Amino acid sequence: MNIPPLCFVRFARPAPIIQRGIFWYSVYRHLRLLVSPALLGDLECFIKNYITDDSNGVNWIKIGDVAVGDKYIRKSAEKITEEGALKSRFVKKGDFILSNSMSFGRPYILDIDGCIHDGWLAISKFQNYYITDFLYYLLNSTDIQNEMKKRASFGGAVQNLNADIVKAIRLPVPPLEVQREIVHILDSFTLLTAELTAELTARKKQYEFYRDKVLSYNKEHPIKSLSDLGKWSGGKTPNMAEKSFWEDGTVPWISSKDMKASTLYDTQDHITEKAVEETSMTVHPANSIAVVTRSGILKHTFPVAYIPFETTVNQDIKILVVNEDILPRYVFHVIQGKGRDILAKTKKKGGTVDSLDFQKVLAYKVPVPSIEVQKKLVEVLDNFEKICNDLDIGLPAEIEARKKQYEYYRDVLLTFAECGETILDRQTDRQTDRQTDRQTDRQTDRQTDRQTDRQTDRM
Repeated sequence: MNIPPLCFVRFARPAPIIQRGIFWYSVYRHLRLLVSPALLGDLECFIKNYITDDSNGVNWIKIGDVAVGDKYIRKSAEKITEEGALKSRFVKKGDFILSNSMSFGRPYILDIDGCIHDGWLAISKFQNYYITDFLYYLLNSTDIQNEMKKRASFGGAVQNLNADIVKAIRLPVPPLEVQREIVHILDSFTLLTAELTAELTARKKQYEFYRDKVLSYNKEHPIKSLSDLGKWSGGKTPNMAEKSFWEDGTVPWISSKDMKASTLYDTQDHITEKAVEETSMTVHPANSIAVVTRSGILKHTFPVAYIPFETTVNQDIKILVVNEDILPRYVFHVIQGKGRDILAKTKKKGGTVDSLDFQKVLAYKVPVPSIEVQKKLVEVLDNFEKICNDLDIGLPAEIEARKKQYEYYRDVLLTFAECGETILDRQTDRQTDRQTDRQTDRQTDRQTDRQTDRQTDRM
């Protein structure tokens, strides 16, 4: 077998995978995939000089071009010139790219050619070992994702992967026919989940239509700007290098990666009381409303979340503490309901990171009916939202159960036992064998020559 450069492969004792009465066996390889980082430095800021409106430009692939749950990257919002492409990292359709910060390690399959900045790592030239869909499932598996998290360096404001970390991860490489069978099994789970998700999406559109109707402007209701609904504040990031600000932290700290649900129940990161005191962080009261004002997600979505607990926020989040004469849940629903319009009217043009003109956000006007009307609207909208989002009932509960079932079987099917020799060992053994054979041949030749000489002397 021809081993490409930088590829070190490790065999193992086969571990059985039992499915449909078939015992599948595999080998385990220490595979240094051909992982390439984008060029180092703040490439995203540098490359803005090469952004072009030319439809024939090179796709400039950014984190904001993917949504949660995406498998493929099929388009990019921006393009760069050929000159800019020469200063970046070119990737081809069929390659994998991994995000190396924030939701680091999440794999995406490229359905387009293009260039990437230093927020991505690229994996290519794997086709001799992997079916694309199998590698996608493998990189998404719990073991591999946990391994990436464990190895990620802790620097800057977020944890970061780098090419050396990813190259060092050991991956099982079953025979291609086994990979196809595993992909077939896992695809059946994802297809069912996709069908349920499509049904839920239709129900959410129905909810959004109804919500927009009940929250539409009414001459009978006063109109107020968002700045008049309460006190707005921003946040910041305590020094990530100061361990005492983060280790064993108990104070919630919201960043854009938390803003994936309409109601938050906790945050991924927490800071310590020391961080709050020494960096003058503001702890906002429960029942506040958080919005994202700077993030790649603003390319297509305006995240709004209701926060039922005390919390701090980072610099990409603005949080509203609502006036006492207005219901916080009503404010949440009205801001979320007007989200598309707010995004369209307040999003800044240009810049390397998508952001909102927050003064325009504050000036945006919404209807504010009486408390009695607010209560009725909140009751109706909360019930409808629960049907669409509550993981304990209906379609959301079934989808969540299917996802857990899929994740269980994915991790079982993609677990292999390690042992045995390495390809390099085998190559070394073959080299040693060849050297031994040559030495043996030479020794045999010398012995033969001596015997021939002795026989000649006797004659």
